[in-house]
Amino acid sequence: MGVRKRETADARKEANKSIAFAKLNNCPTSPRKMRLVADLVRGQKVERALNVLRFSQKEASRKLEKLLLSAINNWEQKNAEASIEDAGLFVKEIRVDGGAMLKRLRPAPQGRAHRIRKRSNHVTIVLGQVDNTQSN
Repeated sequence: MGVRKRETADARKEANKSIAFAKLNNCPTSPRKMRLVADLVRGQKVERALNVLRFSQKEASRKLEKLLLSAINNWEQKNAEASIEDAGLFVKEIRVDGGAMLKRLRPAPQGRAHRIRKRSNHVTIVLGQVDNTQSN
C-alpha cells in the first residue's frame, strides 16, 4: 500500500469513528408497519430512542430496539476509550427499505385464487455523534 493511499484510508477511518451503523435484513414485517415505528426515533438522542422503543406496543419496536442496541455496541467497539454519555449519540439516519416478498395463493370462490404478498424489509440505523464545535 502506498503512502498516499494509507493516509487517505487513515483519514477515512478517523472520520468514520464518530458514526456507527447496524443493519437488519429480511425482517418479516411489512415496511409500512416498520416505518411507523422508525419515524418515532429518527433524529432522537439514543437514550430517548431506547425509551420510546421499549415502551411502544408495536411488535416492530422490539426488533428496532434490538437493532439500536447493536448499533450502540458497534460504536463502543470503534471507540473503546470513549463513554456513551459524553459522546451524545443520536439516531442520525434510519432507513426502512422493502425486502424480499413471499407470494402465496389463497383460495377464492368459484375456483379462483387471490395472491397474498408476505412482505419483509431491510432496516439500516446510522448513529451520529453530536459535534461539540457546532452550536445547535
